Amino acid sequence: MKSPRSAYPLHWKILDVTEAVAEKLWPRSFRKALPYLLLLPVILLVAILVAGMWQMVDASFRTLDTNTFLLSDFYTLENYRRALTENLFQIVASRSLVASFIVTVITLIVALPYAYLMVRTQSSALRKFLLVALFFPFFIGEVVRAYGWLIILGNQGMVNQILVFLGFPAQRLLYNYAAVVFGLVQYMLPFAVLMIAPALTAIPAELEAAASSLGANWVRTFWHVVLPLARPGLVAGGLVVLTLSLTSFAIPAMLGGGSQDFISNVIYDQFFRTSDQGLGATLSILLVIVGSVLVGVIFYFFGTGSLAIKGERK
Repeated sequence: MKSPRSAYPLHWKILDVTEAVAEKLWPRSFRKALPYLLLLPVILLVAILVAGMWQMVDASFRTLDTNTFLLSDFYTLENYRRALTENLFQIVASRSLVASFIVTVITLIVALPYAYLMVRTQSSALRKFLLVALFFPFFIGEVVRAYGWLIILGNQGMVNQILVFLGFPAQRLLYNYAAVVFGLVQYMLPFAVLMIAPALTAIPAELEAAASSLGANWVRTFWHVVLPLARPGLVAGGLVVLTLSLTSFAIPAMLGGGSQDFISNVIYDQFFRTSDQGLGATLSILLVIVGSVLVGVIFYFFGTGSLAIKGERK
């Protein structure tokens, strides 16, 4: 007869032994420094990031010597002048900014009812289906998803085959602005839903029932009760979608076909195709500045949403 399993699991015993060893090795007088010691990995990562940013700032003030293909030894603002005045960079920057705002608005409009249905549905089967459909894209990389849309929306893809079968002419569905926006919305949707769903979960269903009992229909209840209370999740989701869209690389490159590049694609070209590290660093710094300003403006006018610490609200 098998002996009954111990009520105290083995891995708990291992943790107890580890704790006892740490108790012997770590003096009591050092206990107050333990929280700061745990911050060392974070401090190290931030220090590496700051060091990298400093090198990029330094490189942004150096131009490319076309004779040696090395950065010059003197400092100049030429890279910033080119980045702010040349037509190519202005077009790419405006395209990135406008597309980011469009993607953010569309994504939030689509994500809000999806999250609301996932949170409020009484059907466990439907909730599980929505959760699986939401998390499944995270197991597929951005490049793989973009390549999948190439197969579906290509000239010989599934959509065009259906159109031809129905008697309609084939359409050019790829390598245009709309294809990039569509691909970004599909990619950003799970992020937005994950930000909005907790905010909706925190809204008591009794508030909607109370509004309904007072004569408000579903539309008025949603507009005057649910939407204002879901604002923290909308702000957080908008921030995430906006920043990720602004810095997107793979989807504009693949679904845009080289004709709808974002600023990240131009930065890549400067570093790895033209070897102009100074100009690439300048564009990178400007992208960081623009992204930081946008986030700061959103924080100022709309608050930090569910990203706030200790329940801070605006």
